Amino acid sequence: MTQNRIGIDLGGTKIEIAVLDPNGHEILRHRIPTPRGYPDTLAAITRLVRESEAKLGITATVGIGIPGVISPATGLVKNASSIALNGHRFDHDISQALEREVRVENDANCFALSEATDGAAAGYGLVFGVILGTGCGGGIVIGGTVHRGLHRVAGEWGHTPLPWPTGNEIPGPLCWCGKHGCLETYLAGPSLARDCDGPDARDASGLPARAAAGEVAAAAALDRHVDRLARGLAVIVNILDPDVIVLGGGLSNMTHLYTELPRRIPKHAFSDTIATPVVRNMHGDSSGVRGAAWLWPAA
Repeated sequence: MTQNRIGIDLGGTKIEIAVLDPNGHEILRHRIPTPRGYPDTLAAITRLVRESEAKLGITATVGIGIPGVISPATGLVKNASSIALNGHRFDHDISQALEREVRVENDANCFALSEATDGAAAGYGLVFGVILGTGCGGGIVIGGTVHRGLHRVAGEWGHTPLPWPTGNEIPGPLCWCGKHGCLETYLAGPSLARDCDGPDARDASGLPARAAAGEVAAAAALDRHVDRLARGLAVIVNILDPDVIVLGGGLSNMTHLYTELPRRIPKHAFSDTIATPVVRNMHGDSSGVRGAAWLWPAA
């Protein structure tokens, strides 16, 4: 490797920058709040890059992960949960501002690329990365390269319907995308919290401890969640047959997933044996920003 790399994770509430040296070691990390408007977001990213390079005395490649994709039909951002990005030529505009090519990728793809490059999925050929956080997404990496698909929606697993629904799961909750019964409406952290504690609940992080303490409602909600997750991942196994599934996002810290999913996925997958490893991410909430940096492979 011969180059420094900058990765940026552009989220709805924060922008994070990390700089990797030519050996892939992190040498700088910084976060700022995400501005509200599109011009201010461009200016903030430009400032972060310039200041980081000046502080370290380097120049670097730049990759950015966004909660959406660049439409190949229009060149504009689409499907972004950070709505200020939608309808803009973000990759073009930030490249102009920084006076260099900037590579822009979906944040779930960046997560999968990070873990496939030097994380929990390193050494595997076909990696499916899952984000289980405030939303629910996925990314596909094949041979160390992100698979984007014809319309740049490959891996948008969270907006596929819950497989093999039971009677009380039909038609399913209304998703922000306008459809009913998307996996995100069952599997994301706020969805799990609401399933246990009602429509105003948002935080599911305490459910495993509550279940371990004997709370029946928490244990039942976790059981429904892992069963739905297993059904969703069984479809991924049937279609992609990945070499490994790596989990990220806040819910990936729930340890029961790593024992229950390998037991439950085979009940739905179309094979006599299923041995797909399900592993926890290595880089935690740093994975997205590291994956953005790795959009520029080894030179």
